[in-house]
Amino acid sequence: MPLKNYIRDIQGFPKEGILFKDITPLLIEPEARNKCLEILVSSLKDKKIDKVIGVESRGFFFGMLIAQELNVGFIPVRKPNKLPYETISATYDLEYGTDTLEIHTDAIQKGDRILIHDDVLATGGTAKAVCELVERLGGEIVQCNFLMELAFLNGRAKIKGNEIFAAITY
Repeated sequence: MPLKNYIRDIQGFPKEGILFKDITPLLIEPEARNKCLEILVSSLKDKKIDKVIGVESRGFFFGMLIAQELNVGFIPVRKPNKLPYETISATYDLEYGTDTLEIHTDAIQKGDRILIHDDVLATGGTAKAVCELVERLGGEIVQCNFLMELAFLNGRAKIKGNEIFAAITY
C-alpha cells in the first residue's frame, strides 16, 4: 500500500506558489492510517523514548498515536497564546513567512528522551525551532520523525546532528 496514494496535492495553498501536501485522505482511510503508524513506529525499535512532541497542528494526529503506541507522554507544541501555562518560545522562518512555537516550561524534565513528530519536513525551520525548545528545557532528542519529507527543500541541513526519519520522501 503506497502511502503516497493517500496524499493529495493542492496548488496555491496556503498562498500562491506553494504546492501543499494534504494528508486528510490518509487520515480518512483506516487501513492507510494504520500502515503509516506502523511505519513511523517501526523506526523507533530499541530506542528509549520518554515523551513524544507533536507539532501544531498536523503533527498532533500521528504524534498522539505514536505516544499511545509507545505508552509514553505526549507534549503539544503550539502557536503563540494557545497553551495555558508558562511557556518558552522559538521563532523561525518557513517556506512562506515566519512563525513562532511555544512549549510549556514543565513539559520536559532534564534528561527526558524526546521524539519530535511533525507531518512534514520542508525547509527545516519548524523542526529546528522545536529542537531548540527541547534542548533549552534539557531534553535529549532521540529522533525527528515525519510523515513526509520534501527532500528537494533540504530541511535536513537545519537539523543535522539529529536522527531523522520520514515515512514518505518526495
